[in-house]
Amino acid sequence: MAAATLLLALAVVALGSGHVEAFDPNPLQDFCVADPTSKVHENGVACKDPAAVVAEDFLFGGLDKPGGKTSKRFGFTANQVQIPGLNTLGESHVRLDVVPGGVFPVHYHPRAAETALVLEGSVYFGFVSSYPDNKLYAKVLRKGDVFAVPQGLVHFLYNNGTAPATLYASLSSQNPGLVLLGNSLFAGALPDDLVAKTLLTDAHTVQTIKANFRRS
Repeated sequence: MAAATLLLALAVVALGSGHVEAFDPNPLQDFCVADPTSKVHENGVACKDPAAVVAEDFLFGGLDKPGGKTSKRFGFTANQVQIPGLNTLGESHVRLDVVPGGVFPVHYHPRAAETALVLEGSVYFGFVSSYPDNKLYAKVLRKGDVFAVPQGLVHFLYNNGTAPATLYASLSSQNPGLVLLGNSLFAGALPDDLVAKTLLTDAHTVQTIKANFRRS
């Protein structure tokens, strides 16, 4: 009886440990400001000496204007909020600017849920539930609207209006990851016949689409 109880307890601990490890670790101190000079990367970036931490380590300015990475192909600009003081706190943020007709294409974040706040304009925003239902949950969002996307689910953003749109997105991981489905299928090394069978089409169609992804 005692042995069975011990085995049950060990099983519960093992299951609990697996669940905890699936998310960013909880901080063990007030803050762990990222030290960009360190080559140590263990659940984040190594901590800066607390005695050297200053208020600027928790500040990011300039988010009132577009900036960062621009995708001319899809029509958006992403300005990542880089605050050293967020290191180990399990969150990340980005400003998105999307031109009329532009999209942030179908993608998912394997390690994070997302909430998006519309600052200007309007967008069609939504996600699709997992197999086998594949149900679409989507709304036209306008200034002041916030929409939430559960972790790991495929989602998208489409500016189908006539004015530029600006959003502020928050993600529940320091390193949420980004998987662009189109890029995974057509910009990588997957065999044409495999992609064709996956999409119920032919290899020639796949090759034509791949050629579009190879263009700058």
